[in-house]
Amino acid sequence: MKILVVADEESTYIWDHFERDRFKEIELIISCGDLKAAYLSYLVTMINAPLMYVHGNHDDYERTPPEGCESIEGKMTNFKGIRILGVGGSQRYSNGNWQFTEKQMKNRLRKLAPRLWYHRGVDLLVTHAPAYQIGDGTDPCHRGFQCFQTFVEKYQPSYMIHGHQHLNYGRNKRIHSLGSTQIINGFGYYILNYENEDRCQSE
Repeated sequence: MKILVVADEESTYIWDHFERDRFKEIELIISCGDLKAAYLSYLVTMINAPLMYVHGNHDDYERTPPEGCESIEGKMTNFKGIRILGVGGSQRYSNGNWQFTEKQMKNRLRKLAPRLWYHRGVDLLVTHAPAYQIGDGTDPCHRGFQCFQTFVEKYQPSYMIHGHQHLNYGRNKRIHSLGSTQIINGFGYYILNYENEDRCQSE
């Protein structure tokens, strides 16, 4: 299954020079936050696939949600046998609605434990912020969550996909590993081949 992952920055290639054939095999689109609602609505219109999203720390989806898209914020969903869990937001650095302290994010994950038990784990963890010291930044805004690292070590999803840390900030490594979990920064866009060995087709 091919999944289009997007985050943080609208791709000029997709937005202005869309090539339908390149995305014809996409079965699912996942947004890791901080993209214009109009862009997400555009993607779900141009690509014949559902779009699921979590909140970033800058978007305004509560007031103007993207049309034709599904929020998986704080939810567990199953898509063609893939168990997907969404947890958006970033570290608290101001008074934004989708900013959390380490303790607050840990509590959010703890509340999801019954759903993880019911579904017997998770295959794909979708977040906005990265895990601590795994492709994150050193400033308060872009520092990752330690509880994400703990979560991945405990539940061992096949993938964790996130955004928030722009690859042009100086950390240009898109893919990391933690145990058996592959951690992918979806900045811009990235095509994940879920079933087979991972292949990158990004700008």
